[in-house]
Amino acid sequence: MTSDDTLREAPANPAGRSSQGGSHPAGASDSYDPRAIQDKWQARWDELDPYKAVEDDADGRERRYALDMFPYPSGDLHMGHAEAFAIGDVIARYWFQKGYNVLHPIGWDSFGLPAENAAIKRNSHPAEWTYTNIDTQAASFQRYAPSFDWSRRLHTSDPEYYKWTQWLFLRFYERGLAYRKGGQVNWCPNDQTVLANEQVVGGHCERCGALVERRVLTQWYFKITEYADRLLDDMAALEGKWPDRVLLMQRNWIGRSTGADVDFVIEGRDVPVTVYTTRPDTLYGATFMVVAADADLAEEICAPEQRAAFEAYRDEVSRESEIERLSTEREKTGVFLGRYAINPVNGERIPVWASDYVLADYGHGAIMAVPAHDQRDLDFALKFGLPVRVVVDTGAADPATTGIATPGDGTIVNSGPIDGLPKAEAIARITEILAEKGLGKAAVNFRLRDWLVSRQRFWGCPIPIIHCEACGEVPVPDDQLPVRLPDDLRGADLAPKGTSPLAAATSWVNVDCPKCGGPARRDTDTMDTFVDSSWYYFRYCSPGYTDGPFDVEQVRKWMPVDQYTGGVEHAILHLLYSRFFTKVLYDMGMVDFTEPFTRLLNQGQVILNGKAMSKSTGNLVDLGQQIAEYGVDVVRLALLFSGPPEDDIDWADVSPQGMAKFLSRVHRIATEVTAPVGADPSTGSAELRRVTHHTIDEATGLIEVRRFNVAISRVMELVNATRRAIDSGPGPADPAVREAAETIAIILSLFAPYTAEESWELLGHPAPVATAGWPSADPTLLVQESVTCVVQIAGKVRDRLEVPPDITDTDLEAQALSSPKIQEALGDRKIRKVIVRAPKIVNIVV
Repeated sequence: MTSDDTLREAPANPAGRSSQGGSHPAGASDSYDPRAIQDKWQARWDELDPYKAVEDDADGRERRYALDMFPYPSGDLHMGHAEAFAIGDVIARYWFQKGYNVLHPIGWDSFGLPAENAAIKRNSHPAEWTYTNIDTQAASFQRYAPSFDWSRRLHTSDPEYYKWTQWLFLRFYERGLAYRKGGQVNWCPNDQTVLANEQVVGGHCERCGALVERRVLTQWYFKITEYADRLLDDMAALEGKWPDRVLLMQRNWIGRSTGADVDFVIEGRDVPVTVYTTRPDTLYGATFMVVAADADLAEEICAPEQRAAFEAYRDEVSRESEIERLSTEREKTGVFLGRYAINPVNGERIPVWASDYVLADYGHGAIMAVPAHDQRDLDFALKFGLPVRVVVDTGAADPATTGIATPGDGTIVNSGPIDGLPKAEAIARITEILAEKGLGKAAVNFRLRDWLVSRQRFWGCPIPIIHCEACGEVPVPDDQLPVRLPDDLRGADLAPKGTSPLAAATSWVNVDCPKCGGPARRDTDTMDTFVDSSWYYFRYCSPGYTDGPFDVEQVRKWMPVDQYTGGVEHAILHLLYSRFFTKVLYDMGMVDFTEPFTRLLNQGQVILNGKAMSKSTGNLVDLGQQIAEYGVDVVRLALLFSGPPEDDIDWADVSPQGMAKFLSRVHRIATEVTAPVGADPSTGSAELRRVTHHTIDEATGLIEVRRFNVAISRVMELVNATRRAIDSGPGPADPAVREAAETIAIILSLFAPYTAEESWELLGHPAPVATAGWPSADPTLLVQESVTCVVQIAGKVRDRLEVPPDITDTDLEAQALSSPKIQEALGDRKIRKVIVRAPKIVNIVV
């Protein structure tokens, strides 16, 4: 049996066998059989449909939107899916229990290269592989039991969806945000398509690993740089709601810097060359200029006697990746262009070189080289015997002697009118001087580049533009959308050829121009799949809407997303693009917010024996086999109990057997309770009631701060206390025992829904437990002389303190930091911040 089959294998024992206890509902059993319970409740939930979001305004409940990053259908679900969707499901189920009207949708990011490559291999159409895998994953999801609203299911490769991706493209085009230009691009020779800068990792294609080349092609771009300032500034509203590392990664990728544009005259060229620099205070130290070898400027100004050497060097550079070119460890290379520039502040003639360590699309494609204070410039100067002049006195030795540049702050020297000034004052003064003389001005620059969105592959959303010799670029009229992919290309027709396979579909390509009626051709590129995923969360709000990409009113009622859960690998690409789309839609008046995701939670990886799982190396845990052996609830509970959501999980350290025993104990308690439904718990054991209500109070707080592992631990403690009350205390007829058992079932429904539902029925309640209502802690039962405070370092429990219940945050933080166990666990690590939730939890972030 394959792993795909195993995940959906029918239970060995049929559901619905008679109860041994006599007083339990029909179909219940005293023995814990997780597979029979799964089969029984999956069928019942399909009938009940308890997780459907309600659009009717008459429903007065507050709305919440819980969103999981939707999957790609590359095969059946794996352990990474199991963790991510269990985490998102806990949040959604908690909100259901709290009485919210919850939107928790599911769909598939179903365009992309893997389907196209599979079609080539199988001599089929990509849709066949795609939708077969979607059906496989959907069936597995239903068994895994996330609380999805299946009525909102979508696939980005459906024409009903990509019609609106095309519609949005055209709106971007009308606003000047979608444009076509020629330029240097990243080319994957294996996948035969261009890649955005974000899709090149370490010089290699993010998807297939091939070494990326640089080519000159005409491509479609989205003008994301127009929103660079807003993308950066609006992150202030996400502080404390998104992980710090994600915000830092986005800030670094956008890379805003302030400096000056400085005009350099090049001998023999009428128009000055503008150079951007963050350190205009070092202009007097500029002893040569460097132009990107692949920039048009280098081609233009190269002297005739240097052309052969330059062209040979440029061809060599074209085979290098951007990452390689920016490496500080590579030996510097370059070629003199036979030209000189004039330093605008001192009139000195400085040589102009071409090199690979300057990029054509950074700034203006040229830099002023200040070797004394920039290591790459210094390495280049020492390699080619160029002058090194110190203009910032940092107290360090001469870089020309040591080979170590001094980029730090200091006093300006050898710089005429700005001598003696500190850095900040010198920058301001030299910028004023340049502006007064018309030689420069203050400027802001970004690392962010426009988003390259066109791909030379078949299985993607066609770009809705027609090219006419008479009219130029002509948008496809809205009433002709969607531009559907042709059905007659398959197998070898889709093989990479350096151009889009769509170019071969002549009957599809050749059309009449919508504007003049003359002969024209469709654009044969398709869109980057990140375009599809940049707006799918809007479509979930009204997936059947036919008058636009989404119903504006429904989006206003449901969005922004309250909680987004998914992998940190999407910290730059998907999240940045989604934020960009949202801001454009805001400017179009279609939404009334500028950030799509209020809160973000990134889960860690599931690894094995300290290494990433890989089928090719045999280091793999098969999700289907684990579920077949232990059941869905055990797998979910084991993943959630193993640590904080953000941490990696090493399956070698997980004990599914222990989780199975625990769930069996939960089930047994439910079978033994004999107190009638509705019995007054206040007449029962005061001791057990205190434990129950402390569990409610603590679990609520822990779930709110996403410490699910500790909340599960509290439920385990309540199970132990309930077991003691049954075995050696007041017994199963005590109303407090019933209250405890019901509390266990409700809280456990977040983590182990099948076992919780079966327990809830055994306790005499109608399904579903998911909407039973979250229990409230009785404050009179929480009064105590001391409280156990959990102290965590990076989410892991390192100590427990007994503290007064009214302790202040300040006193609790001081007591936690002075704990010998905490001091020992911290070691030499630096504390970044301390999160205190007095009196119950202290989390130290290092």
